[in-house]
Amino acid sequence: MPRRVLVVIGTRPEAIKLAPVIAALGKYAPELETVVALTGQHTAMVDQVLEVFGVEPAYDLDVMQEGQSLYDVVERTLGGLGAVIRECRPDAVLVEGDTATVFTASLAAYFERVRVGHVEAGLRTPDKWSPFPEEIFRRLTGVVADWHFAPTRRAVDALRREGVPDAQIHLTGNTVVDALLSVADRVRTVTDADLRAVLDHGGSRLVLVTAHRRESFGEPLRRVFEAVRALAERVPDIQIVYPVHPNPNVQLPATELLSGHPRIHLTQPLGYLDLVTALEHASLILTDSGGIQEEAPTFGTPVLVLREVTERPEAVEAGVAEVVGTDTKRILERAIAALARERPRVPNPFGDGRAGERIADILAADLLERTRATSDWQP
Repeated sequence: MPRRVLVVIGTRPEAIKLAPVIAALGKYAPELETVVALTGQHTAMVDQVLEVFGVEPAYDLDVMQEGQSLYDVVERTLGGLGAVIRECRPDAVLVEGDTATVFTASLAAYFERVRVGHVEAGLRTPDKWSPFPEEIFRRLTGVVADWHFAPTRRAVDALRREGVPDAQIHLTGNTVVDALLSVADRVRTVTDADLRAVLDHGGSRLVLVTAHRRESFGEPLRRVFEAVRALAERVPDIQIVYPVHPNPNVQLPATELLSGHPRIHLTQPLGYLDLVTALEHASLILTDSGGIQEEAPTFGTPVLVLREVTERPEAVEAGVAEVVGTDTKRILERAIAALARERPRVPNPFGDGRAGERIADILAADLLERTRATSDWQP
């Protein structure tokens, strides 16, 4: 009988970051079978990414419901994944990141006595409330995990401080770099009309905005949007594209504070290929996304992090990112300053594009008792 790895995906970032691992595991077939399960924590956004990377799921729990709470998501994913694991009978469950899907998949695997591999393990902030609830989801997943695939040396050090044995920690780089590089050289046709119009508009610079963090709901997010509108007023040669997250806590204030300006474009969430194009061509990114902090250094695109802390300080240390929080005045000042500087050109501190291979090799070495084939990464 072949060994089996169950890869669990809940959100779009998880799909992007696990796609390179799924592809790399394929070289070990048929001895190592890869089965993909979706929880449906994100729906259409995940489907689009899976299509880009040619991933076909075997299970889809479709847990998404309008107005769902964290309690709803955790309850439905935990029970649903428990049933999937009992039916699939994997030798390992692989998760990525810090969402409700990641935590519940790890807990369900533990209940079923199945080992857990955690991709992007070891990211930490000093504050359990930020990012909320992701900081606790990833810490709890770390307690359950058997393989900790750390993206950077800082993440390795965090795991060691928490008492994780060295034999369980593997420095791999971040798979988001693998995914980005795999599509960066493709011929890409921009499908979003607003983004296409901005890129075709001569004499204008693109500013990309993404903001959706739960801890920013309410007044912090309103301050961010006030800064974005003020930036459009102060800098006349920029076009701002903001793919608005579907959550009403984001959509309502975004519409109220940003709509109606001729150089602010509120769009639907961008497809992955369009997002890569926007990252490449943007003069500045304002974001509270973790993934974009990791992707932007590949193109040397400066990032202002719309959070009080970041678990990805490597981008800050490399001079590509700056943490500015949600204060309107500070965001505006730092955005104007960033637009006046040259684009930074530094190696991406998060990976070299081979993290997926390393993770697949490590799992195969343990599950199939083989020797690892991929060389270590030295950031």
